[in-house]
Amino acid sequence: MIRAGVLALLLVTAGAFAQGDAKRGEYLSKAAGCLGCHTEAREGAQPYAGGRAIKTPFGTFYGPNITPHADAGIGRWREADFARALHTGVRPDGANYFPCFPYPSFTKISDADVADLWAYLRTLPPSAQPSRPHDLPFYFRWRLLLGAWKWLYFSPGRFAADGAKSAQLNRGAYLVQALGHCSECHTPRNFLGGPRKDRFLAGGRLADGAAAPNLTPTRLKKQTDADLKDVLQSGVTPDGDALAESMAEVVRNTTSQLTAGDLSALVAYLRTLSPLPDEPK
Repeated sequence: MIRAGVLALLLVTAGAFAQGDAKRGEYLSKAAGCLGCHTEAREGAQPYAGGRAIKTPFGTFYGPNITPHADAGIGRWREADFARALHTGVRPDGANYFPCFPYPSFTKISDADVADLWAYLRTLPPSAQPSRPHDLPFYFRWRLLLGAWKWLYFSPGRFAADGAKSAQLNRGAYLVQALGHCSECHTPRNFLGGPRKDRFLAGGRLADGAAAPNLTPTRLKKQTDADLKDVLQSGVTPDGDALAESMAEVVRNTTSQLTAGDLSALVAYLRTLSPLPDEPK
């Protein structure tokens, strides 16, 4: 019986990481905005080879190389390592990731989507460009302190569909809360960098001083669904203004790449949020 139990456990473990669909994973990588954080902001930079500077109140972080290079990238990782990083914010060596990596949102990504993302990343051309170390004050470099931050602000677990809502609204919620990780920029944070959950998507402040706007109906009610979809596809507002570069890049790399169904689901979900007042300037 013991042997049978061990065999069953091995079979379950092996089945936990089914063969992913790389083509679907490519689409999911766009929906998750992976390109923006993992590609250096210079002409000719190799996609996903890392080097993008991400400025925060705690210092400057650099997106790592996630190509399958054995030394510079994640070529030595197992799929289980990748899933652990997304779902728990833990590196293969057991150290915690800084929450600049949006695992508080990515923890909600389904196991099937993780498998597809992994399959896609394995198809990328390897890059030998080493990941750049973060530029942080010494007192923010202690990863041991991240355990306390995670205890306060991180709730691991997959997205759970709401049976009382339609498939479209659940899909929109998944795109916003998990893959799109919209709250990482559009929810205000406290002095410890923790999200103020009572102000979910009510607007945030980026490190460069730019405002991430309120995405609740308080702001969006002034625009039709067609207006919102056009903004998310073109990067131009109904009155002809161009979005700030940070959001314009999100439009180029992410929202403009969504299928018509996913774009409609995203807008439909935002309409259902509780209206909240804008963050004070």
